[in-house]
Amino acid sequence: MAEMNFGGVIENVITPKEFSLEKAREILKNETIAVLGYGVQGPGQACNLRDNGFNVIVGQREGKTYDKAVSDGWVPGETLFSLEEAAQRGTIICMLLSDAAQIAVWPTVLPHLTAGKALYFSHGFGINWNDRTGIVPPTDVDVIMVAPKGSGTSLRTMFLEGRGLNSSYAIYQDATGKAMDRVIAFGIGIGSGYMFETTFQREAVSDLTGERGSLMGAIQGLLLAQYEVLRENGHTPSEAFNETVEELTQSLMPLFAAKGMDWMYANCSTTAQRGALDWMTPFHDAIKPVMYKLYESVKTGNEAQISIDSNSQPDYRVKLNKELQALHDSEMWRTAEVVRQLRPENATK
Repeated sequence: MAEMNFGGVIENVITPKEFSLEKAREILKNETIAVLGYGVQGPGQACNLRDNGFNVIVGQREGKTYDKAVSDGWVPGETLFSLEEAAQRGTIICMLLSDAAQIAVWPTVLPHLTAGKALYFSHGFGINWNDRTGIVPPTDVDVIMVAPKGSGTSLRTMFLEGRGLNSSYAIYQDATGKAMDRVIAFGIGIGSGYMFETTFQREAVSDLTGERGSLMGAIQGLLLAQYEVLRENGHTPSEAFNETVEELTQSLMPLFAAKGMDWMYANCSTTAQRGALDWMTPFHDAIKPVMYKLYESVKTGNEAQISIDSNSQPDYRVKLNKELQALHDSEMWRTAEVVRQLRPENATK
């Protein structure tokens, strides 16, 4: 492990420099990694592990997702099986199904969690709220987690580019004494950039807060509010979108991602500097109470229960598609389609 100073707070992190891929392969050389689910995280983790030389099989129901696994090179009867058979064959059983699907298949997976195996997650939801999910592991298996801090698509894309996506890791149960080696080796195997320690509880709460907050919910709400104010005051869709979204995503985000917000502030116009510095505090003060309300809703399990209840409804997918279609059909995101076509890299296609 390496000690790193994060803004004055010392944390231990693990990188491929301290824990090599060769060491990871040695630790997991006798393991069969069974990736259950080939939806969001499954493809990236399974393919990265396979490309890095680990023994991986996939469990997936037949259908479009199964066909995608076949197209990615997983061979039915050899490396691609039903969920139940993959769980039976695996020594590390990876629950990479959706949270709702994990609840549904748990009774099928549980009989195959025999002594000494490892139960692996990439999200703390099922375990942290197991009083609601029913996912209670046997006491004689390891329960571990590596949670990439990004989408499964990003994990795979960055791996193919020779980069790593940062991940957190946690041990909920160490039945064999090998849980630490197993979880770190797994994190290196999927191509993590650096790994930082967490708990299932902290990961679950921070993840749900982030999804509903700055990563997705809050950012859509903020963008839409600014876009609407500009439109309601006579600005055209193109102008409102460029000033709200396009400049943020195409110009500014790469800058503060690479060098920090302070650097970006220092390298914009004096008018922009003054305005940003003056208005960041009113925005902070307005938003923080909402963030506290969100955090408490997550921490108490209210958000988890809402997710469980809604996802278990037979018409959930139909209702979800209607909501997503409404988002797609909004003026702001229809404008986005036109703006994307006009970007120089697309204009000549």
